[in-house]
Amino acid sequence: MAERIWNVYLSGEIHTDWRDQIIDGAAALDLPVEFSAPVTNHQASDDCGSAILGAEEKKFWHDHKSAKINAIRTRTLIAEVDIVVVRFGEKYKQWNAAFDAGIAAALDISLIVIHSEEHQHPLKEIDAAALAVAQTPGQVVEILAYVIAGRLKGYAD
Repeated sequence: MAERIWNVYLSGEIHTDWRDQIIDGAAALDLPVEFSAPVTNHQASDDCGSAILGAEEKKFWHDHKSAKINAIRTRTLIAEVDIVVVRFGEKYKQWNAAFDAGIAAALDISLIVIHSEEHQHPLKEIDAAALAVAQTPGQVVEILAYVIAGRLKGYAD
């Protein structure tokens, strides 16, 4: 029987290397995981609607077109995964990430959230829907190692 390949969607802030930390950490542990994510080129994500379908005079319609095109990718990939990891960063409000967490919860997909302690209160509803709330990408790697391979740091196999 072939080893199960887990599919993990990495949603959230795009200004730090947290995705790379999780992907590299999972690879270092040789975990059978495939990762997917939204388009992380901020400008491309913001402008895809107008770049593909034509410019808009009003910013609302510019953003609306892009959000809808981005949603094709996001909805499709989230619907196909085993786990959604959502990172809420320090600098910007990631409303789209909150929406991704809601989609995962509505689809009954396992949800792991990452954020600092200072965001615990504003994210309490999202935390309540999550199966784990981490503060670092390293903790997410440890969660993946445990749920995928039964490996718990500091415990013998």
